Amino acid sequence: MVVELGLKIKTMGSTTLERSDLERGAEPDNAYYIQNQPLVAGRTVDLATDPPPDLVVEIDITHTDINKPALYASMGVPEFWRYNGREWGIYKLENDEYLEVSVSPTFAILPKSKLYEFLAAAQLDEVEAEVNFRNWVREIAKSN
Repeated sequence: MVVELGLKIKTMGSTTLERSDLERGAEPDNAYYIQNQPLVAGRTVDLATDPPPDLVVEIDITHTDINKPALYASMGVPEFWRYNGREWGIYKLENDEYLEVSVSPTFAILPKSKLYEFLAAAQLDEVEAEVNFRNWVREIAKSN
């Protein structure tokens, strides 16, 4: 999506996100700087001085004792996606807590139904799913 939209991104992967003022850290499946990418490009991120990632993605198939939404909210992560193997939740930080929304604040052109469609297609053929998704993004971007 970011490539087709011409956005810059810094992927944090499964880096442990922690700050010394918080009692716990978390290791999301992926964390991304998109809007704040220029602030952290080309260097190691330090959450004591740098902004939090713009988007954190968690694949929660197993249970954990860490309340990750509360932890990410306390860090100020603006957007949080969670997939539990069946349902995809998109959450926007508002007044220090996450509210579930139907459309990503970062990727407003992406309906949640397209995420489900992509996941189903990728189970059959990852390359074809990616090609089709990229083509869809190009068409949507042209029409906007």
